[in-house]
Amino acid sequence: MKITTELVDYISQLSRLSLPEEEKEAMAAQLERIVAYMDLLSQLDTTGIEPMSHVFPVKNVLRPDVAEPSLDRAALLANAPARDGEMFLTPKSVE
Repeated sequence: MKITTELVDYISQLSRLSLPEEEKEAMAAQLERIVAYMDLLSQLDTTGIEPMSHVFPVKNVLRPDVAEPSLDRAALLANAPARDGEMFLTPKSVE
């Protein structure tokens, strides 16, 4: 596929990038090499190869949820700079 400077202009407009004129030819050549490599990859025989979502095996690293008693409210509020009964008081941030 031939990448022209007009196509580079269109792609840069879609991606909201501003390319100087002197970089458009270099970008066209780079994009053409990328597309040529993708064409080379599409010629590979992938029959019998299982599709995968990640290159490395993915495992869940989160611990299982376990219901536990929460901390004592009075102990949590003991160091609060300002409190109102059972709540933290914070400065107003939105007018």
